[in-house]
Amino acid sequence: MEIKEGYLYHISIDFFQKINDPNLSINHSGIHSRPSYFLVKDKDLLWFIPLSTKIDKYRKIIEEKKKKYGKCNTILIKRIANKENAILIQNAFPTLPKYLSHPHTINGKIYRVPIGIQKEIKSNFDELIRLKRRGINLFFTDIDRITEVMYQEKDKVKN
Repeated sequence: MEIKEGYLYHISIDFFQKINDPNLSINHSGIHSRPSYFLVKDKDLLWFIPLSTKIDKYRKIIEEKKKKYGKCNTILIKRIANKENAILIQNAFPTLPKYLSHPHTINGKIYRVPIGIQKEIKSNFDELIRLKRRGINLFFTDIDRITEVMYQEKDKVKN
């Protein structure tokens, strides 16, 4: 499977079992596996940002953050695949290609997020990463621990 930035994917249950982080958006079973994750490629790892359909819940959180901080760069609400989705940048996490289950498809076609939305997601994600490097952590997931586990796993494969 070719893995492309800007597309949506689903993550294998193996990843969630391995990491066991209560702040990860877990897979839900049903007709469609959920959630879908937006892919951002890094040098060595793949970063995934979950999408949620709980728009009212996240719209309230966005408004609270805007009142308190003047902006909200951790959650976006955008129209993706013909419906509104909350893009939860604050819940991003890194993983390896082996943990991808499958790409998100609509009517049998792999879905690509519109370029303008991709740029906005990537810009906010990059800002959160820069803040993290300066000691301001806005991520809910333990990205340091997950990154360490993924690098250890990657190194095992090399050896």
